Amino acid sequence: MNNIVLADKAGFCFGVKRAVDEALASQKGKAKKIYTLGPLIHNKDVISRLQDTDIHTIDINDIYRLEKGDTVILRSHGVGKDVINLLKQRQLDIIDATCPYVKHIHNIVEKYYNMDYKIIIIGDPIHPEVIGINGWCENSAIVLEHGYAKGKLPGKVCVVCQTTEKQESFKRAIDIISDQCREFVVFNTICSATGSRQSSAAELAAKMDVMIVIGDKSSSNTNKLYEICKNKCKDTFYIENHESIDEEVYSKINSGSFNIGITAGASTPDWVIDKVISKLKGDKDHGR
Repeated sequence: MNNIVLADKAGFCFGVKRAVDEALASQKGKAKKIYTLGPLIHNKDVISRLQDTDIHTIDINDIYRLEKGDTVILRSHGVGKDVINLLKQRQLDIIDATCPYVKHIHNIVEKYYNMDYKIIIIGDPIHPEVIGINGWCENSAIVLEHGYAKGKLPGKVCVVCQTTEKQESFKRAIDIISDQCREFVVFNTICSATGSRQSSAAELAAKMDVMIVIGDKSSSNTNKLYEICKNKCKDTFYIENHESIDEEVYSKINSGSFNIGITAGASTPDWVIDKVISKLKGDKDHGR
């Protein structure tokens, strides 16, 4: 019989839970429609539940069809200053569900950009969090993906990280920056929740025969958890929910008696994790 172990740190982080709670609370006393600007978090199951409660996802191009007084919730990943100004100009009711840790990065970037530092962001250039951060320095930042620089860097820089970046990417970037830049200010803005989840997952994966990582495929932090676990445990599988447990996973876990580790990204709610564990155990009520 398989032994299933859940990582000590897995699932919703503070910022994500806060965003979902604020979205649900926003319905109280609201007569006008409620929208989130982009998916509130990177999890399709949660977005589907929000839609069931009449909270709908729109993109920036939809702003112009909204009516005065409609409610727009800013996603946990945050947005640029220009987007907030546009929403205000349209006289929309803004609820800022930006993760406080991300908001802290916005404040750093705006401050040092106004002090004539070139901003460097360590992260994924197409991730919404990085795009939002860049919007606080007039989209002029240099983005170091995986911590690598493609060209020569300026002499005076301020460095921040995407909150879900891996520590190894941060260290790689700092080595490059310290070699090239004569003046630099560095803020390690990798979220503590990200770090604790990564170390917890790595520690568990090293002891397990099989690792299962749960989270939306578009989730940056979940993808990094998968990479970390795969490095520690060759039989690591990435699934989104109990419905995406495929034949490859079943054939592996049913081929013997294994220690199975489970972790989940910061955008994965407890109820999704519980359904996966229930299904792996063979419980019949996992779909409820």
